[in-house]
Amino acid sequence: MKKWEYVTVPLLTHATKQILDNWGEEGYELVQVVPGPNPEQLVAYMKREKA
Repeated sequence: MKKWEYVTVPLLTHATKQILDNWGEEGYELVQVVPGPNPEQLVAYMKREKA
């Protein structure tokens, strides 16, 4: 059975691609993006398989 680890990441709208690319380099896959506490911020939920 696969095991996963998760992380929530604040996303700034002006740097979304760079932030997601950095986490992708660490092996994380984007699961969902939801609105953050203010209009300029989103929250990304990400996962990667545990080693």
